[in-house]
Parts: sequence; C-alpha cells; structure tokens
Amino acid sequence: PVFAGMDGSAIENFSCVIYNIFLMNCTWQAGREAPADTQYFLYWQNSRDEEEMECELYIKDENCRNVGCIFQNVSIGTEKAYFLVNGSSKDSLIQFYDEYIDLYRIEKLMPPSNITVNCDEIKNDCIIQWQRPQISHSNKDLCFKYEISIKYK
Repeated sequence: PVFAGMDGSAIENFSCVIYNIFLMNCTWQAGREAPADTQYFLYWQNSRDEEEMECELYIKDENCRNVGCIFQNVSIGTEKAYFLVNGSSKDSLIQFYDEYIDLYRIEKLMPPSNITVNCDEIKNDCIIQWQRPQISHSNKDLCFKYEISIKYK
C-alpha cells in the first residue's frame, strides 16, 4: 500500500476458535500505538466463492472498542478462510491486519456422547462404549484417538 498507517496501530494477538460445532469466536488486542479513539472492524471470507462479510456481533471492551467477534452458523470448508481487521481514527491512519486460517485446525472438538459403562463382576471386566464427537467439517471419517482415564473409588 502507498500509505500503510501508523506503526504499532494494527491489532495484535489475533486468534479464533470454533466450538459447539458451528460457533466461532475471534479475539484481538488493540495496537499498542493506536490512538485512544481507534475503532476496529473485522471482515472475513470463508472461501473465494463467498462474499466478504463484516462481523455482526462484536465483543467490546470497557472503552466500547471492538476487541472480538462471535460468529454463528460457521461451516468449515476445504479452503483457507481470509480474515481482515482494519481500524479508523480521527487522528491518524490505522494499519490493517490480515491472515488466512484453515478453519478445521482451530476447531475445538466436542466430547464423545452417549457414554455407557457395563461391568460384569463375575467376569471382572467392563465394556465402555461411546459415540464419536460431532465435528463441523466435512471430513467425517478421520481417525479419532481417545484416552480413557479410570479412577477406582
């Protein structure tokens, strides 16, 4: 860009997580050198075919500055999603921040469901069964690894 904005005015520590199958939460911190009146705006594009959209539900800090966004009904595609956070201030131009993210890498998996335990005292064994967690992305048949922790009381 011809004029990139004031150094240190772009956001820092941008990160996103997908949870509960289709919710996504992105957060950031204001740039250390950003003027006090700086307001930030998040835009994202899930794939090249989809339109770029602005955040609809911002998370605000005590100064009413946007420091995050909650997205609903997010679907994970095969392409990287594009995120852009720009800012505006009366005093100076604000640098933008952008990043491409593979959404499946930031998904926090749900726990397994329908866990049942059946123990046979005569045979002295137990059968533990469960259903694999729901995941939002299309590659449903990935191999899941489970860790079972048994505590005797």
